[in-house]
Amino acid sequence: MQVNDKAPGFMLPDENGRHVSLSDYYGKYVVLFFFPKADTPGCTTEVCALRDAYYRIERAGAVILGISADPPEKQLQFIEKYKLPFSLLADRKHMVCENYGVLRDRSSRGAVSIGIERTTFLISRDGRIARIFQKVKPQGHGDEVWAALQMLP
Repeated sequence: MQVNDKAPGFMLPDENGRHVSLSDYYGKYVVLFFFPKADTPGCTTEVCALRDAYYRIERAGAVILGISADPPEKQLQFIEKYKLPFSLLADRKHMVCENYGVLRDRSSRGAVSIGIERTTFLISRDGRIARIFQKVKPQGHGDEVWAALQMLP
């Protein structure tokens, strides 16, 4: 994925099992963030940073959607535990993650597995990629996203 590419469409279940499509948000900016695993230290720091910047991001005309491979029930627990005001979507089969190019090989104790690289896409009102944040540093990411929204038309 590159800036100005059309953002790949998707339909995934949210934390309540309701299907959400990227096209539901056409005409708005979308902050689409991919995270490795709900309720882990780095992911908690990241979602809380986005939560803390949520109202500024919303006033800038954007919605926030998070995606991981966690099941909807786990996403709901994560939302409730940290009082997140945005939806988290379940990409159990990594199809959307693959389309956005955020899957990476990870090794742990000699074993190799596929994991989600922490990445955020800022999608413009017309459905194109306006900005890509790769290898996101969780702390302060909400402020970073809000600042990037200020630069868009």
